[in-house]
Amino acid sequence: MPSPSPQLQRAFALEVLETLRQHGFTAYWAGGCVRDMLLGREPKDYDVATDATPQRVREIFGRRRTIFTGAVFGVVNVLGPHHSANVEVATFRSDATYTDGRHPDSVTFTTPENDARRRDFTINGLFYDPVAKHILDFVDGQRDLRQGIVRAIGDPIARITEDKLRMLRAVRFTATYDFHLDDETAAAIERMSSEVDVVSVERIAQELRRMLTGPRPKLSMWLLYRTGLLKALLPEVASLADVEATSGEAAAGAGNLSAWSRTLAMLDVMPHVEFPLAAATLLHRIGFSSGQSGERMTLEDVARRSATMAEQIGRRLRLSTRERESIVWLVGNQHALRDARSLRWSRLQPLAIDPRFGDLVRFERVAAQIECRGEADADYCQALLARTREELDPPPLLSGGDLIRHGVARGRIFATLLRGTRDAQLDGEIATREEALELVDQWLAANRGSRRDG
Repeated sequence: MPSPSPQLQRAFALEVLETLRQHGFTAYWAGGCVRDMLLGREPKDYDVATDATPQRVREIFGRRRTIFTGAVFGVVNVLGPHHSANVEVATFRSDATYTDGRHPDSVTFTTPENDARRRDFTINGLFYDPVAKHILDFVDGQRDLRQGIVRAIGDPIARITEDKLRMLRAVRFTATYDFHLDDETAAAIERMSSEVDVVSVERIAQELRRMLTGPRPKLSMWLLYRTGLLKALLPEVASLADVEATSGEAAAGAGNLSAWSRTLAMLDVMPHVEFPLAAATLLHRIGFSSGQSGERMTLEDVARRSATMAEQIGRRLRLSTRERESIVWLVGNQHALRDARSLRWSRLQPLAIDPRFGDLVRFERVAAQIECRGEADADYCQALLARTREELDPPPLLSGGDLIRHGVARGRIFATLLRGTRDAQLDGEIATREEALELVDQWLAANRGSRRDG
């Protein structure tokens, strides 16, 4: 189903608001859609705040068109017509205590001003009347939007105590809009960063995904480190930054860059990519953090170690199997395309036919830029992406059945012979089935000879 157009989304949100008003209720657009409009951005969705209770909202729009997604918190989803998004309708409320650090124990329906003051950040605490074109601002949100500041409403410790997820949201909003994180809010996050573990792993992964695929992944990761959240969430990555912060020395990155500086630089050059590539970029040097002090490691050692750690992180964050395997594959093959033009085709071809090859080429190109080396290998591999599957992966000359009919006894040698003839085929050393069987005979004879000599 196609995504709803912004025009249809806006029209349906206006319809919901006007319907509530026709029934005698107060209603405004609220939160993120107001923030985005004031920033000149197209809202991705619309929320409506009203003094109508959830039950009255359901009565007005009908049971078939409403879902009690959070009625206990005063939230009802109104289902839109075909090709228009749903609109979340929330009753103006004040929250009681947050025992679990994520959700209020109970809510009290209240006024727009009280509703605004229980929200997270001033830039998200605005209401808008699209009919009168009037903004209701009880928290100085317009001022902070103009000045580019992400600031907690009221006492930042209190706001974070209510909902620990707000720490991650503060970082994401700051990076997304290239704003400044208010000093008091930042200090509160740093003080409470270790408590982020009360947030579900799935929600943490969702926030990290949005940061890494957002417009400023480098700023997101730097802010996570500055506030202590990176140490709480990804200590393997934070330890790279710790090395740089404490010693000022390169942790073994390329050129004069430490592993942490290299990671940030690559994230800065490679924004707007899918999550597996962005995550692989963040994790590709974490193998340095697991080595012993003074231990010398080759780049291949780092890649293997980093891939193993990336697998552990993927499981810890409960990423999908597809995402986790893609991240591990990219991290493990991070050096595979260096000198690609001089590689034997039998070595490069298994990578080139992998559906993740395009991401690996993008990684190689950015790595070449950061290391100030030429991009000829990336260009060569980019050209491979234009070839057809038939060109890249012709049918093998031999099968297991061919070997059996040729009189080769079953055993471990089967895999060796099939792999060897396939490599020879890809490298252009043989071109027919007969030549492949002749090569098999040569290898078998040499193998028998070596055993007699032994």
